[in-house]
Amino acid sequence: MNSPTTLLHQQLDGLKLPFLKAQYAELAQQAAQQSWTHVAYLSRLIDGQYQQRLQHTIRLRVKAARFPVLKTLEQFRWDWPKKINRLQVQNLFRLEFLAQKANVIFLGSVGTGKTHLATALGYAACLEGHSVLFATAIDVINHLSAAQQKSTLKSELKKYLRPQLLALDELGYLPIDQRGADLLFQVISQRYERGSIVLTTN
Repeated sequence: MNSPTTLLHQQLDGLKLPFLKAQYAELAQQAAQQSWTHVAYLSRLIDGQYQQRLQHTIRLRVKAARFPVLKTLEQFRWDWPKKINRLQVQNLFRLEFLAQKANVIFLGSVGTGKTHLATALGYAACLEGHSVLFATAIDVINHLSAAQQKSTLKSELKKYLRPQLLALDELGYLPIDQRGADLLFQVISQRYERGSIVLTTN
């Protein structure tokens, strides 16, 4: 017959509660030493498990977003170029445009930090629980062109329509033919009022 501890470990494994399994004994000791109430002890355990699961979910969301490099707003250089409206950019990071299904365009010459800001905005959205996909305009066109040739365009389009935020980088960086423009238009038009786009272009 299993001991109560063994049974508890099996049950916590079955419920997929690794934090509780790893920490319940140590926290019980702290609870006894510091005279926590039963509810305070339970609250600490549940909060620890919640935070662990939250971090795991964020990691999965960031991985699914396919950022080329992780960037944050804190890493952004505001001293170059000096024309950037700092308050306007910082306001975007409140992410209100996502609820409105509105779009954001970062327009500027090469080296002004457009991709950095688009990536940082996407990362901030991941942290707040939104699904994000980052892709260059050329990669989207190439991917959808290949899908069109295989007659799988409709299903492949869904990859760009599904996320709450699509970060579309480097539009106009390389010339696009009519076919590519048509494919890109399908993505943008079908996302209209369904999900937000962050676009970077020169």
